[in-house]
Amino acid sequence: MKNHKFLMRWSPWLLLLAIVLLWQTLTSAFQVSEFIFPSPARILEQTLEHYPVIAGHAWRTFWVTMAGFGLAIVVGVLLGFLIGSSRVAYAAAYPLMTAFNALPKAAFVPILVVWFGVGVGPAILTAFLISFFPITVNIATGLATLEPELEDVLRVLGAKRWDVLVKVGLPRSLPHFYGSLKVAITLAFVGTTVSEMTAANEGIGYLLISAGSSMQMGLAFSGLLSVGAMAMVMYELFSWVEKHTTAWAHRGSQTH
Repeated sequence: MKNHKFLMRWSPWLLLLAIVLLWQTLTSAFQVSEFIFPSPARILEQTLEHYPVIAGHAWRTFWVTMAGFGLAIVVGVLLGFLIGSSRVAYAAAYPLMTAFNALPKAAFVPILVVWFGVGVGPAILTAFLISFFPITVNIATGLATLEPELEDVLRVLGAKRWDVLVKVGLPRSLPHFYGSLKVAITLAFVGTTVSEMTAANEGIGYLLISAGSSMQMGLAFSGLLSVGAMAMVMYELFSWVEKHTTAWAHRGSQTH
């Protein structure tokens, strides 16, 4: 049991260590040029050398992503509630939302630049557009798939449609909601970075373009890793909140 818990806790870090060691070994053994594929040692060297610059761009990407993601949560929850509360609305809106989600969000960036100019606006809206769909779909699905038998029992007990949705539907949708947050936050960082590569003079996306144009591949990889690190931290934060607020939905996992 103790060995199992130790492995569950440290397995991500052990896997990461193995990947870094293999990466360093291969780049050193085959003498891969840093202009093609920098080694972890070179990435660390350039990270320490340009830390203030990377930190400034990373902070800009972080708060812009959080702004777009916060907007996605508000709109996603409200829209998901409206769609999921009515079978007619669900049947009508779901195909249209699926079609919208299939559109490449990078194609919206030039349009957003025309509307809002270069800067924060397009990045926030791109993060929003790419991340609100999973939240909306999961909330709507959680409400729309409420068991008819359960709803009938509650109606017999005197519950109205609103009571069923708010007191049963929404709590039942929480596991779906947290699952969507963990997916949406990673997409939000992608949206922000893509927008910054096209329409910004700050942020990790801008740093990637600048580093690539000056052939500082170690710096470019450092920027990529910083985005991955921020997304991982937010993912773990949502996992922690989910574990402490919806333990009832994961009873089986507590026995392992």
